[in-house]
Amino acid sequence: MTTPALEIVGLNKHFGGLPATKDVSLRVMPGERRLIIGPNGAGKTTMFNLVTGDLRPDSGSVKLFGQELSGMSTQARVHLGLARTYQILTLFPRETLIHNVVLALLGLEALRWNPWAFLTGYRHIYADAQKALAQVGLADGAERVVGETSYGERRRLELAMALAQKPKLLMLDEPLAGLSLEERQTVRELLDKIPRDVTIVMIEHDMDTALSFAERITVLHYGEVIVEGTRTEVVADPRTREIYLGD
Repeated sequence: MTTPALEIVGLNKHFGGLPATKDVSLRVMPGERRLIIGPNGAGKTTMFNLVTGDLRPDSGSVKLFGQELSGMSTQARVHLGLARTYQILTLFPRETLIHNVVLALLGLEALRWNPWAFLTGYRHIYADAQKALAQVGLADGAERVVGETSYGERRRLELAMALAQKPKLLMLDEPLAGLSLEERQTVRELLDKIPRDVTIVMIEHDMDTALSFAERITVLHYGEVIVEGTRTEVVADPRTREIYLGD
């Protein structure tokens, strides 16, 4: 039997007396494109934060390719092949595009602890950063300052920062949020080009784009998984239409 890329079992997290995730379980297989949907407050980003180590669960298990992540730091999870983007952009606006990617890569390098080293001396890091920018169509503007770029370019930069880490599991938190129709199409095309040795789990509200991208869909509501299946199965389920699609 193939080991899941991501396996979550009985994941629970409360904030005060309110459950943010309630006994969430799901399995994402290697190479899969999984979409997580649900209304605001459904627990989608909280689930991401529990997987990446930004939050600690009250109970439950999270495994990455069969390895239990409980107790591991976020950095340790990144070293195992986990990368993510955030709903709210987390960039250095006064730095260049390439320096933002380099800074993301330095978190994976033991060299980051050397206070006497010059960043420009790490040629392999800069080469990897340039390659990641090329992957999202930003190579020609590598020396531009982030603060001078468009919102759509910043979204692509964040994707480059994640891809530069060569993840096995890439978690995307609303990568199309705030983008124009043309920008959404550009990002969607970039996602389609990511090779299948990278498993993708994505939260997204742009249903037209997201549904065409995902192979399996998980619907969260009040922290619980209420529907899961193929695109056809999930869209046809009356519970999906009731709580998310507005029918």
